[in-house]
Amino acid sequence: MKKHNLTIVRFAILFAIIFAGFTCVVIKILYIQHVEDELWSKFEQKQIKSDIVIPPKRGNILDENGHILAASLPRYKVYMDTRVEALHLGGDTLFTKYVDSIAIGLSQIVGNKSAQEYKNEMVRAFRQGRYFCICPNVDYIQKKQIENLPLVNRGVYKSGFSYEPNNHRARPYGDLGSRTIGNVLGQAGHGIVGLEKGYEEYLCGTAGLSVRSRIGSSWTDVQVREAENGCDIITTLDVDLLDICDKSLRQRLEHTRADWGCCILMETSSGEIKAINNLKRTSEGTYQEMENHAVIRIEPGSTFKTIALMATMEEGEIAIDDTITISKKPWDYKGLDHKDAHKIDTVFTVRNALAISSNIAMAKIITRGFDGSAKKFVQSIEKLGVCDSIRSEIPGAHQNKILIPNDEATIAKMSYGYFVEMTPMNILMFYNAIANGGKMVRPYIVKEIRKQGDVIETFDTEVIQSSICSRSTLRDIKSALHDVVWDNALGTASVSKWGNKKAQSKLVSIAGKTGTAQIRDDRGRYSANNHRMTFVGYFPEEDPMYTCICVIANPKGGYDSGLDCGIVVRNIAEKAIANQGFYEIEDGQLVFKTKR
Repeated sequence: MKKHNLTIVRFAILFAIIFAGFTCVVIKILYIQHVEDELWSKFEQKQIKSDIVIPPKRGNILDENGHILAASLPRYKVYMDTRVEALHLGGDTLFTKYVDSIAIGLSQIVGNKSAQEYKNEMVRAFRQGRYFCICPNVDYIQKKQIENLPLVNRGVYKSGFSYEPNNHRARPYGDLGSRTIGNVLGQAGHGIVGLEKGYEEYLCGTAGLSVRSRIGSSWTDVQVREAENGCDIITTLDVDLLDICDKSLRQRLEHTRADWGCCILMETSSGEIKAINNLKRTSEGTYQEMENHAVIRIEPGSTFKTIALMATMEEGEIAIDDTITISKKPWDYKGLDHKDAHKIDTVFTVRNALAISSNIAMAKIITRGFDGSAKKFVQSIEKLGVCDSIRSEIPGAHQNKILIPNDEATIAKMSYGYFVEMTPMNILMFYNAIANGGKMVRPYIVKEIRKQGDVIETFDTEVIQSSICSRSTLRDIKSALHDVVWDNALGTASVSKWGNKKAQSKLVSIAGKTGTAQIRDDRGRYSANNHRMTFVGYFPEEDPMYTCICVIANPKGGYDSGLDCGIVVRNIAEKAIANQGFYEIEDGQLVFKTKR
């Protein structure tokens, strides 16, 4: 009985102890929740640093052959923490022993400072006990070389060297087509011009998220959401053709000392843009890609004559063999004088008038067909598709501006390219339709968007108008464009008065049209001393593969569109065709044959 009572007592004591402990735990929990809640919340915030953004890698922009036009490459900031304990063991023995070797190595690898400058910088920081950036921008190879330097190769806790990565947007081909490819704000920022801006939503990717937590005595990053890298943009551009166009345009700009020039090369059948080059003269006299003139409106000058003539022929108001009498005196139409550079009295056929680019002849042709009906004239032009709004991948690209004039006299000026505005890209699109058998296609630069190697979106040829004119009109217009280059007596892009060939080539047959327009000053007045020159053509003429336009603004020391712009297109044509095919003589004719 005594043993039984003793057991009960022991159990009671044990129960009391457990109950007391449990009660203390409950009281402590309630105390923490209601009394120390704010204190522990602050402590928790010190242990966890949330919302650490993981930047994604921006997508690449590539040409049609896979060459990288723009890419995000890793760059690094190199830091040195002179407060690292290992550097101070035994006084400054370790630091003193290796500082010279590190300084020499950094000077050889990075090259922006001498070894003595690096040494002075490290010694000063060591004495002050500072953490500092010793190299602000090194690439991956340089980083690996730095890591192999004496002492540095022992790691961060021995040397104090650490690295902060950041993405650097690089264009391996430098300035080549850079205004079209575009730029980003900062090294890893958003696109601000060109394709970088136009395809920002695809290129930028999605940022990831991690939380940095303290576990024991160290910090650990816990990834919450993985960063999603940007998509790659596959363009229609060709690096080799970009280089050909750049060199041809640059050479002529340097010869003429012009203010700026642009050049576009387009595949005739598809509308794929193979090259866009925009060069502007700097204050130092060199030429750089600074502004995308290819998509900015200009008055097209005489290249518009083909458009006006085609519209008139389609209305049945004129035929290619009709004649126009031209006087060497200015021709007055409703109070506006029209002048020619061809100051002789003569009679031209319509075909000859286009070849020789007569302003008076063209004004007479258009006013004969549309006298008193400016609205009908513009409506006829609209039927050709040149007034339609065209989607462009290049942000800020202008649309054509062809409006019905307030007075009837203006259409005479419009006939040879004044009081209308078109971009070089849209001028090219119209002439490409002529080369393409009348089918107008939209020029485009991006053909695919890829995500981790998989194609997620494709772009193909977009037909704007299946036929811009009748077959007979197209045939007659093409014959006149042939004469522009190959009629040595009349053609404005044939030969100069000294016998020099302009757009004519022994290697490739080219057809096209010249254009010259006076440039307006800041007050909107035309200047007789400032001109903008254009030549737009297609080649090989018998089976066009490419259509090309060259615009050169304000050359110094004279102007000749057929000579200056024609030579650029000729050089591009010869080099672009060189790897695409060859010529053979058949029945006394030069025939182009594509390589198989």
